[in-house]
Amino acid sequence: MPDIIDPMFWIGPQGLFASAVLPTILVIVFVETGLLFPLLPGESLLFTGGLLAAHGTLNIWVLAPAVAVVAVLGDQTGYFIGRRIGPALFKKEDSRFFKQHYVTDSHVFFEKYGPAAIILARFMPFIRTFTPVVAGVSYMRYPVYLAFDIVGGVLWGGGVTVAGYFLGNVPFVHQNLEKIILVILFVSMLPAFIAATRGYLARRRAAKVGSGDHEIATGLGTDVVDRHPGV
Repeated sequence: MPDIIDPMFWIGPQGLFASAVLPTILVIVFVETGLLFPLLPGESLLFTGGLLAAHGTLNIWVLAPAVAVVAVLGDQTGYFIGRRIGPALFKKEDSRFFKQHYVTDSHVFFEKYGPAAIILARFMPFIRTFTPVVAGVSYMRYPVYLAFDIVGGVLWGGGVTVAGYFLGNVPFVHQNLEKIILVILFVSMLPAFIAATRGYLARRRAAKVGSGDHEIATGLGTDVVDRHPGV
């Protein structure tokens, strides 16, 4: 597992920020959606935070509401980025940490599910990063966006951390933490992978249709010239 998406790399006992677990979790949660950086741990980070709370490292009743609040704040930042500079993001070239299909896939997801996408996207890596931007670009009414986002933030931020907290003292979970984190990563990324695959196939089909139309038009033009050389 790459270190950047491994929660133990950040907040584990030997992690980079083992002495500042709560601030690290909150910063990562905010950066993912507020600063549009999708390559960070999400559900696995919150689950690990809940597990650490079960062992006394954190207070779960501080962690869960704090994560929910910061998740909503990050989304609000993404929304207003969409309102201000969103259209330019659709023209941004691919880079090491940004792929254009992140935005287009989020747009397709948003168009399909409407306001409910704000809640559903919370549980989908990559898509959750750019859905607030798409909502801003679409000028979704802010009170509606805020209401759905609060629900999503509470379900995600509170739900996943509390789940980690209550499962943290289960011996099987404690003994197989790394495997469980991998399962969480796989399950959380599966919907985004499926959406990305569908988007890729749709783009390929559209490209083939466009290429076919161009060939037909070219063929018709050649046929006209052959029949009417003086034209």
